[in-house]
Amino acid sequence: MSDWITALEGRRVSEDRVEFDAPEPARQAMEHTVVTPLVHLGVLDVTGPGAAKLLQGQTSAQVDLADGEFAPLTCFCSAKGRMLANAQLLRIDAERYRLILHRGLLEPLRDHLKKFAPFYKSELTIRDDLALLGLIGKEAPALVEVRFDVIPPRVWHQASNDKCQLLAHPGPQPRLLICLPQEQTEATMAQLTGQAAPVGNAVWCLQDIQAGLAWLTPAHQDALLPQMINWEALGGVSFKKGCYTGQEVVARAHFRGQVKKRLARAQLEGDRLPALGTAVVDENGKSLGEVVAAELDAYGQAEVLAVLSTREETGPLSIDSQAFKLLKLPYPIERLDPEQLAAASV
Repeated sequence: MSDWITALEGRRVSEDRVEFDAPEPARQAMEHTVVTPLVHLGVLDVTGPGAAKLLQGQTSAQVDLADGEFAPLTCFCSAKGRMLANAQLLRIDAERYRLILHRGLLEPLRDHLKKFAPFYKSELTIRDDLALLGLIGKEAPALVEVRFDVIPPRVWHQASNDKCQLLAHPGPQPRLLICLPQEQTEATMAQLTGQAAPVGNAVWCLQDIQAGLAWLTPAHQDALLPQMINWEALGGVSFKKGCYTGQEVVARAHFRGQVKKRLARAQLEGDRLPALGTAVVDENGKSLGEVVAAELDAYGQAEVLAVLSTREETGPLSIDSQAFKLLKLPYPIERLDPEQLAAASV
C-alpha cells in the first residue's frame, strides 16, 4: 500500500482503486472541489534522439503537434488496427515524450515498443517515481494556479513548470490532472485537502464516463478499432499523417464507413456495477455489445460506457437484468482532426 495514500487516511482496495471515507463522493464532486489519487493511470516515458520518430511510426497522433502546449490523444494499434492502448501524449523536452494511460497497459505497451526502440536510439521507462492526482470542481483552476504558480491549460492542453505537469480533461465539472514526483505527493495532497475534499478515484472515472471518454484496459486490449470508442470524434486519430502500425485498417474503416460498433453512454436502472466485458443484450438475450467502463453516479445508479453494434435495430436493452437507458454523448460522432484542435490553440 502506498505510504502517501495511507498517510491521508485513504486505502487502496485494489491495484487500480483507492477509496476515502468521504460521504457521497460523486455528489461532492458535483457541488464542491475534490481531489483524488489517479492510481488507475500510469506514466510511460519515451526518451532519446529518435523518440519522436519512434512514436510517429507507431501512434495515431501527429507527433509534432505535441509541442509542450497541445497534448493530443493518441492510440497504439496492432497490424490489424486493433488498439493495444490509448493514451494522452505530452512533450516534456526535445528528447522526452510522456504517455498517460491505464496502468494495466504500461508493461504491455512498453514491451511492444521495445521491439522498435533500438532502431531509434530510444528508451522506454515506466515512471513509478511519478504520481498522478486529479482535481475536480469549479475552484480547481484557481486552486492549482495558486498552489503550483502556473496558469491552468485548456482541455487537451498541458502547462508545465519545474514542479509538475498539468493537463485539462473534459467533463461535467472542470478537471485537472497533475503529474508530479511521488515524493512530493503527500505534502501536496495535504495542502490541497485544505480546500478540496479527498475522494476515491471512482469519481474521476465516473466523469470520464460522463465525458464519453473510454480508457482502454487489459479487458479490451487488441480487441477494438479506435473508432469503436469514438476516438476519432475526440481528436485521437490523425488521418493526415503518414503510415503507422495499423493505419491502413483504421483509415479504411473510416473512409468506407465500415465501423460496426460504436461507444454509447447509458444509465442502468439499478445499482449493480457490471464487470468490464459484460454483455449488453436485447429482449431475446442476444448480445449487441459489451461494457467498457462502469461506475455509480451521485444518485447511486450505475452509469456505463458500452461498445454497441451499429448494424442492428435495437429494442429494449439490458445488462445483467438491469434496464439499459441510452444517454446523450457530449460530442457529435464525427471526425475531429487533431490538427484542427492544435491550430485552435495558436
